Amino acid sequence: MKTLLIPAVLLAVAAPAAAQGPLVGSVGAVFEAGKANVIAAAEQMPEEHYAFQPTPEVRTFGQLVGHVANASYMICSTATGQTNPNQTNFENSTSKAELVRAVTDALTYCDAAYSMGDEDAKALVSLFGREQPKLSALTLNAAHDWEHYGNMVTYMRIKGLVPPSSQGN
Repeated sequence: MKTLLIPAVLLAVAAPAAAQGPLVGSVGAVFEAGKANVIAAAEQMPEEHYAFQPTPEVRTFGQLVGHVANASYMICSTATGQTNPNQTNFENSTSKAELVRAVTDALTYCDAAYSMGDEDAKALVSLFGREQPKLSALTLNAAHDWEHYGNMVTYMRIKGLVPPSSQGN
């Protein structure tokens, strides 16, 4: 029988932070687990594999990391009503150190968005051409992080590496 490892943060229903309500808190827990896995994958992949892409039609590992950084800044700045502080297209970066720093900084920047209260999360923002609650933007961001973490897992497995979520910590 195969054992499925599920991050503890997804199993626990932790009390939300003081400003958060249960809605933002639950999405925030999913974000935190994805954030930890994306950063750990970026740190663990050897630099020589940052240029790896399974086929020419898909991003390299480094471009995936850069894409997550770019999207996180864009989505979280929209959710908080701030101007996007990122002026760099990290998908063009090739240095592992720069990309690890970029994705770490971007996902840390998102922490403020996940600290908003549920009432604030009901306010509408324009994202990808449609009006939607800030909570939808936060949910999209968390799902996007996990989507691309899944890509990273595949790349790591192809290179013979065990991804962070399978290491049984």
